[in-house]
Amino acid sequence: METILVLAHVEADGTLGRPAREAIAAARAVREGLAGSSLVVGLAGAGAGAAAPQTASCGAARWLAVEGPEFGEPRYATDAAAAQALAEAASAGLVIAASTSRWARTLAGVAQRLGGRVDTHVTGVAAAQGKVAVSRWFYRQRMEAEIERAQRPWFILVDPGCFQPWAGEPGPVAVERVAASGSSRTRFVEYREPVSGEQTIRPDAELLFVAGAGWTKKQPDGKTHTEQAGALILDFLRKSRASLGSSKSLVDLGSEGHAVLPFLTHMNQVGQTGSTPRHPKGLATCCHGEEPHVVGWRFVNERRAVNLDPNCGWAQGKADVLYVADAFTVMAKVDELLG
Repeated sequence: METILVLAHVEADGTLGRPAREAIAAARAVREGLAGSSLVVGLAGAGAGAAAPQTASCGAARWLAVEGPEFGEPRYATDAAAAQALAEAASAGLVIAASTSRWARTLAGVAQRLGGRVDTHVTGVAAAQGKVAVSRWFYRQRMEAEIERAQRPWFILVDPGCFQPWAGEPGPVAVERVAASGSSRTRFVEYREPVSGEQTIRPDAELLFVAGAGWTKKQPDGKTHTEQAGALILDFLRKSRASLGSSKSLVDLGSEGHAVLPFLTHMNQVGQTGSTPRHPKGLATCCHGEEPHVVGWRFVNERRAVNLDPNCGWAQGKADVLYVADAFTVMAKVDELLG
């Protein structure tokens, strides 16, 4: 009989975030495929016990909670202690958690303490005939592998955006409090926002907006309009709540002495040398659609592009729709329509 523990940390407002609910969905899928297995929910956070009723209808047999003010903030020592205590209390063979910053930096160490194994960046989980297999990508998402392990406990970190979030009705549950050592030499001081004051990376956004190098190049009047480009893009991001990406060429223009959009960093970079986002929709502007950049779009479901060149890479079957138009004009009109 396999015991499956789904790990989740409670957000500051006492709720479970979308990544945690995706991990619950993955754990439920494994339990349904393994005859005789049981599901245990393990929560960590300042008010973990109070958040347990949110998962009442997920089909779990037990609810465990490590709670206290020392577990409310992200720290390796306290997060690792909570995860270890929950895994031991559940006697879990499989531990499934979302690949958030807290669990991603913690669970490899916990697996080492418990003599287990860990797989990260998992994009699929399947269970059949008494075996569990996970899928993940290698070599810049060009090769997909399917992995099985006999070692237990097996920690599985699932990438956000790969599973449909579980949604169920709350209800009363019996929560078992688990003791864990919360001592740490790290002291939390405060949260600080970026100096720019603009949040441009939103993993849960419905739309990925990608800016290419064409925004900072000379326009039909022979001049560059970087400030206007920045204003149009930021106005669109504020109104649409989209996430911002960029091509490597645009990010690296500053090192070549060219004008750049000041709010772009390598964190926004999408493609072979950047991130591989999983937004439902994507809109590329002033990008030519070269393979190294487009490889980062493979998991975006609907792709559209705006480019003045009708023969650019996006027109070669890499975009569902290509608008042959000036991105400055198009985005100015879009911003106007968004109000």
